Amino acid sequence: MSTEQSGGERAAGSDAAEGMSVDEGIRTLLLLMPRLVGRAKRTPPPERLKSANLAPRHLSLLAYLLFDGPLGVNELARRLEVAPATVSLMVGDLNRRGVLDRTEDDADRRRTVVSIAEANRDAVDAWLARSAAAWRSALDPLTPEERATFVRTMAAYERALAADPEL
Repeated sequence: MSTEQSGGERAAGSDAAEGMSVDEGIRTLLLLMPRLVGRAKRTPPPERLKSANLAPRHLSLLAYLLFDGPLGVNELARRLEVAPATVSLMVGDLNRRGVLDRTEDDADRRRTVVSIAEANRDAVDAWLARSAAAWRSALDPLTPEERATFVRTMAAYERALAADPEL
């Protein structure tokens, strides 16, 4: 892997990023990603949810429920790209802790519908709000096409990591 820098080092997120080479982009992102992950892991849940022992892995599940409303276990599993049994275990645990509600679907009693417990909706919203605001400030200046490219790039990066059996 090359770490050559043309024109001196460039700070992550600087305007100097215009026209950077692939190697410069890789270097910048390899330095930036651990900081992003570290910040996400250090974002504590709100006081109201501290006793629920929530972890970063719960963020995606809660985000889907906050943004999209109540969902079935199988739909959550599909979106999270995990087995339904994994979602069932997480939902059961969060239900016992009072974070989520589980109800039977009136139309299909075999289907469990999951939602954020009303008493915790504001706390979950507050937990996700800081990251959402940061994403908004980063994505707002971009054109719709640039936003789509960025999101596709992040998804491709995640797929490439997932496809590597060594990781």
